[in-house]
Amino acid sequence: MRKRSQAREIALQTLYELDVRGEEATHEIETIIAEIIKDPEIREFSKDLVVGTWEHRAEVDKHIEEVARNWEISRMAIVDRNVLRLATYELIFRDDIPPLVSINEAIEIVKKFSTRNSGAFVNGILDNIRIRWAPPSKQNK
Repeated sequence: MRKRSQAREIALQTLYELDVRGEEATHEIETIIAEIIKDPEIREFSKDLVVGTWEHRAEVDKHIEEVARNWEISRMAIVDRNVLRLATYELIFRDDIPPLVSINEAIEIVKKFSTRNSGAFVNGILDNIRIRWAPPSKQNK
């Protein structure tokens, strides 16, 4: 497995824990990630994704809910919700990651950790987010 793919899986696991435990767990982000992985490159990328996603989650959640017709983010499966948060953060706030990479990685991760139907669900939402809110420089990549 590629390092960034591995880092995204760790980021998802960490975001899942933060989502379940709430704000009280935010001071433990580095510890949680460090316990899971020892490779400094993977650990740093994962930490950047978690911190960025968590800090921007209100805006990220708003974007997700605007394109997820008839779905409140609080009613989505926890894994699906956090995969969407992570990929939306990448699409909107990370200029160093091509949109199609973010979307494809999200689909692969959600297929691995969620239901059979989650891949199509995540793909549809993320493609709409890419079209509506990704910076113009990332629209067609």
